[in-house]
Amino acid sequence: NRMQGAGMANKGPAYGLTREVQSKIDKKYDPELEERLVAWIIAQCGSGVGQPEPGKTGFQIWLKDGCVLCELINSLCSNKPVKTIKPSGMVFKQMEQISMFLKAAESYGVTKTDMFQTVDLFESKDLAAVQRTLMALGSLAVTKNDGNYKGDPSWFHKKSQENRRDFSEEQLSEGRNVIGLQMGTNKGASQAGMTGYGRPRQIINNP
Repeated sequence: NRMQGAGMANKGPAYGLTREVQSKIDKKYDPELEERLVAWIIAQCGSGVGQPEPGKTGFQIWLKDGCVLCELINSLCSNKPVKTIKPSGMVFKQMEQISMFLKAAESYGVTKTDMFQTVDLFESKDLAAVQRTLMALGSLAVTKNDGNYKGDPSWFHKKSQENRRDFSEEQLSEGRNVIGLQMGTNKGASQAGMTGYGRPRQIINNP
């Protein structure tokens, strides 16, 4: 009976500890995200890129030689940053194509922190990082809204402007504090004067 239970845990949804351990191993790889990303990449590049087997391994194999990734970044850029995309059985060629994608994605605007490393994909080290890069890319594409994005805009959240300028939350709230302080001092210093100025102006403004 115990054996059977263990077998079932691998197939069905595992609850409790095993799931926690698994998610640490998977570093938050998300099967639902995988479906969305696959749907987007096919919408973006056309059916020529094929369709991966569902699941993490299928996703990894599909993207591993870098061809699909390069097609993807080319479809988002009017200038087609990756000039030649060739399927190759040679490891260094495949890795080279992955790094061409990463370079193009970075100049497209994906931030360093959202970038996966070639080994994350190639050796299946961290496929969640690969998902993160692709999600960041999708968000940028929706945000740019330059006519190159194909797919459902609701698949990705638009990036907010602050993120694009690379402000951290901390810097933003610091900025607000500085402004708050300045307003506070002005208010204190010229409150009497301000109300004096304020009143007649309001009367003039009213038609």
